[in-house]
Amino acid sequence: MAGNYMESVQAIKQRFGIIGNDASLNRAVEKAIQVAPTDISVLVTGESGVGKESIPKIIHQLSHRKHGKYIAVNCGAIPEGTIDSELFGHEKGAFTGATQTRSGYFEVADGGTIFLDEVGELPLTTQVRLLRVLENGEFIKVGSSKVQKTNVRIVAATNLDMFAAIKKEKFREDLYYRLSTIDIHLPPLRARKEDIHLLFRKFASDFALKYKMPTVKLSDEAVMMLLKYRWSGNIRQLRNVAEQISVLEHKREITSDILRHYLPDVGQNLPAVISTSKKESDFSNEREILYKVLFDMKSDLNDLKKLTMELMKKGNTQDVQKDNQGLIKKIYRDDDAEDIKEELEVLSLPEENSQPVEIVNNPQDKYHFAEEIEEEETLSLHDKELELIKKSLERHNGKRKLAAAELGISERTLYRKIKQFDL
Repeated sequence: MAGNYMESVQAIKQRFGIIGNDASLNRAVEKAIQVAPTDISVLVTGESGVGKESIPKIIHQLSHRKHGKYIAVNCGAIPEGTIDSELFGHEKGAFTGATQTRSGYFEVADGGTIFLDEVGELPLTTQVRLLRVLENGEFIKVGSSKVQKTNVRIVAATNLDMFAAIKKEKFREDLYYRLSTIDIHLPPLRARKEDIHLLFRKFASDFALKYKMPTVKLSDEAVMMLLKYRWSGNIRQLRNVAEQISVLEHKREITSDILRHYLPDVGQNLPAVISTSKKESDFSNEREILYKVLFDMKSDLNDLKKLTMELMKKGNTQDVQKDNQGLIKKIYRDDDAEDIKEELEVLSLPEENSQPVEIVNNPQDKYHFAEEIEEEETLSLHDKELELIKKSLERHNGKRKLAAAELGISERTLYRKIKQFDL
């Protein structure tokens, strides 16, 4: 049984020109063979350039519809304004330029198979029409009110992440599940290491016959480079590289140095571990910076409260200033040292040699003082941010570059904040 299965898969691959012995590739071909006799809808998934167009051909040729029409439609290549007309047809006068009635693909392919390539690019309005065809085989031409019937097998293909498209409301979830009754996935070329050199040799042989020249061959080092390359364009890219080398190179023995010129970013395009964590937006980065600034500001306020309490208990004496020199330097920058005296005078505290201010002995007054400080700490985020920006701009005489550096944000962000707060 296993021998018959392998023989069948190999025969189908040879018949349809599919090169490779990768297990996942064989599984995809096997699923196409199994589903072909039915009328189940099939969705072929995989990156661009992996050869998804081969699967619907296999399904059609091995089905009872093989004598009917087979139409391949690239949904991404048809303008949104005409896609409905292409698929479902239109009546004369339905829109500007509709000089005669036209049959759409679903009418022409009645009894056959339609391959909808890049189905994820369909507009939402067209998706609704397509869902109706899948559910009951009915469609209406553009500009008509007459319901028509069609009996077609739909095979679709996409290189998009359909669940992401559904989440973004770019693709209907009910249509996805109608299309993907059977999901056939084709692996990327980088996952088929053993097939890469095999495919290159096949392409090189084909181009040697086409251009009537000797076949190019790769050195061992070039083969290793070929296998390590990421091949973001998959089989299509590999075919193009083989054709370029066959035509442009005079030497038929291709070394790694020669091959390197045909592989863009060969040193940077190797397989790499990519983090799946969500990237933070510029807003998130700015928010983190703002939080840091506010936490620092809160620490400064606590230090200022401590200094204020010392001044209220003992007065503005040299001993107090000496004992709290570290706090004063932290609260005030070096270039503001001369303004410290003015700041202290604002508090209306006694002069250096005066008696300490006596604190009211009533404990409730102390709590009242603490409540006032607590109220100051509950200033809104907007007010604290505004105050911080104002002080920084004043400190640097309106120089945005210096202020931005002090705040730990970009000059562009600071400019946006200035406009936002109308400073």
